[in-house]
Amino acid sequence: IVSQGSHAAVAAIHKFREDERVKAYLSDVDGMHKVVLETKNEASLLKVADSLKQQDIPYYLWVEQPENTPTCLATIPVMRSDLGDALKKCSLLR
Repeated sequence: IVSQGSHAAVAAIHKFREDERVKAYLSDVDGMHKVVLETKNEASLLKVADSLKQQDIPYYLWVEQPENTPTCLATIPVMRSDLGDALKKCSLLR
């Protein structure tokens, strides 16, 4: 889980590195904050991805290879209030 989350997070930061929110986030390495949420299954993960896409929130969906299975996604750094209902069915990973 940690490896896949790391892959998705690094990919999202790299892909959207020119976004002002990403630049601001990277300018304060000591102040970085992350929240790790979980979904119930692959179908619910894909619903989250679709919701983020509809709300125009940049994200990266990690697809594990060679299985070709979506396992994780990471958004760019955004305020929780900007996420709307996109993550409402996710719970804090414990």
